[in-house]
Amino acid sequence: MTATALKKEMDMADVQNSEAFENDASDNHASENNTAWQKVCTKDDLVAFSGIAAWLETAEGPAQVAIFYLPGLGQGKGDGLFALDHHDPFSNANVIARGIVGDLKGAAVVASPIYKQHFRLEDGQCLEDEDVKLRIWKVEFKGDEVWVEG
Repeated sequence: MTATALKKEMDMADVQNSEAFENDASDNHASENNTAWQKVCTKDDLVAFSGIAAWLETAEGPAQVAIFYLPGLGQGKGDGLFALDHHDPFSNANVIARGIVGDLKGAAVVASPIYKQHFRLEDGQCLEDEDVKLRIWKVEFKGDEVWVEG
């Protein structure tokens, strides 16, 4: 299957899954600002203690999101899941998902693979520059699927 055909198939599945997810009466996740939850991958696609990049449709247009899976960290539906912008503001490249995951001062962080700035996974704050913060995204498991609110 070509990349283009795969993307089209995933887009169709995302629309169907997003509608089903939003209509789940027992667990409605659509927020008041009309953002929609989107399935981005499955748990099997994740690499423990590492990141993957995903494409997300938002009201502002498409966005690249870095998703990190740290099993055993966190509680609830997003157990060990973190999602932040994939775009590194220092190098102006989409590389955050390729960064090295670690711990600084008790906080889970990712080090940008280009200039090595550290961003807290919990809130996207850059530890070397308090004026820089990556956008964070709500992310959670629904069964074995990973959903991000865009």
